Amino acid sequence: MVFLMRHFRSERALRGWSIALLVANMAIVVTGGLVRVTGSGLGCPTWPRCTHESFVPEGQAGIGEFIEFGNRLITFVLVVVALGMMAAAQYHRDETGQRRPGMRTLSVLVLIGIVVQAVVGGVVVLSQLLPSWVAVHLWVSLVLIALAVQLVRRAHKLRPKVFPTLPVFLVRGIFVLMWVIVLLGTLTTGAGPHAGDPDVARNGLNFLFMAKIHAWAVWGMVGATVLAVILIRSRAAIALLVAELAQGLFGYLQVFDAGNGQPLLPMQVLVPAHLLLLTVVVALSTNLMLSVRRRTRIPVVDEPTPKARAAA
Repeated sequence: MVFLMRHFRSERALRGWSIALLVANMAIVVTGGLVRVTGSGLGCPTWPRCTHESFVPEGQAGIGEFIEFGNRLITFVLVVVALGMMAAAQYHRDETGQRRPGMRTLSVLVLIGIVVQAVVGGVVVLSQLLPSWVAVHLWVSLVLIALAVQLVRRAHKLRPKVFPTLPVFLVRGIFVLMWVIVLLGTLTTGAGPHAGDPDVARNGLNFLFMAKIHAWAVWGMVGATVLAVILIRSRAAIALLVAELAQGLFGYLQVFDAGNGQPLLPMQVLVPAHLLLLTVVVALSTNLMLSVRRRTRIPVVDEPTPKARAAA
């Protein structure tokens, strides 16, 4: 019982598991970026085995084989953390003996998503790193991050604040625009030079053209977030704005380095940093959207007139 209370039933355990789940889902995106920039995407050329003869690396494909296999192992860490989150959501009780609303459902969805993510990762390898499947692989991770943010907020009892309609719609628009930017970013990546393996075909789009469209959308999101900071004046909006500016900086550095013979920073630094900031932007965008709501209209019940009361 002491073990159960310490690791699952206490308020501290519930919050700890939710944060661990968020961090783990962010981490696997970054390690996926390391796989890509080191050209290790096909270090394990098949799935679910690493090679056609073995589930584990045999060292025949060099260091890339171990980098790709290491990324696969992180999935098992995610599963363990997700199971811990499910147990905490199941066994935790508040002062009134009630479970935290919605947390069991969210934790189950995250676990299912992790399994789906593993299967999609296998399809990515079997398709020889087809850009469209690589994009789906990233999208699933980002959706899991958004779900994990909701778990963190519920574990910490963070409730949305009431705002007028305009700021609330603005924040929702920022959230939608964020996903549009993710789509444009994956198309840009699919056209770029870092495919995860030197022999993988790209999507055929013009890299610089897609990078410009992607950048315009990012500046649109930055402008909308500045307006949200003015209207809402919350730390959630300010944190998102800072993350967007940092993300944009690393994005511009990537484009500059892709067309310059003397890069300012190696891609082994830029790409993982860009992906880390992407996970931060997704998490903060989700947090901002969940931190605001419109005032709930309470239906007005007409009071009966004295004549009506007399008739009754």
